[in-house]
Amino acid sequence: MQRLTLEHLNQMVGVEYILLHAQEPILYIIRKQQRQSPTQVIPLADYYIIVGVVYQAPDLGTVISSRALSAVHGIQSAFDEAMSYCRYHPSKGYWWHFKDQEEREKAKPKSKKKEEPSSLFQRQRVDTLLLDLRSKFPPTFYQPKPGEKPIPVEVKKEPEPPTETVKQEEREPATKSSAPAPPSKPPPEKRARLQ
Repeated sequence: MQRLTLEHLNQMVGVEYILLHAQEPILYIIRKQQRQSPTQVIPLADYYIIVGVVYQAPDLGTVISSRALSAVHGIQSAFDEAMSYCRYHPSKGYWWHFKDQEEREKAKPKSKKKEEPSSLFQRQRVDTLLLDLRSKFPPTFYQPKPGEKPIPVEVKKEPEPPTETVKQEEREPATKSSAPAPPSKPPPEKRARLQ
């Protein structure tokens, strides 16, 4: 039998291994099959050899069952997690209670958005009221720079002509505050900053 030709091997019946594909240094694919006649064979298993290590290729049924099992496992775990958030009470009925929701509510006051303290109308109204009060009751002290000691302001009906430019700058707020304020325009509206 050892010195028979390949044509004679095709005439034999039984289990045989054939080389399906070869990519010389790395990959070889071998098939195990049952030969029943010279023209009829039944494949039993496929093997592939990668860098000298032999692996058995899974059949189609194993691949499909593995994929279906992994998909069903993912769906099942999603349903289990959804059921853990579901709550029921006879008077309220069903509702969703998320564990992270309590943590978010606790963190909300810390990371709250800054809201505008007033509207445009409120700001305009307060500004006009403050201007009216300032004209009726002029300030008695003047503070040239923040952090410095306030200087008392002398309120005079008729301002004297200034002798020095420095004195003129000091008296300028006093003369402006003692004169009645003309109707002024409302302050410009604050615009929200884009972030």
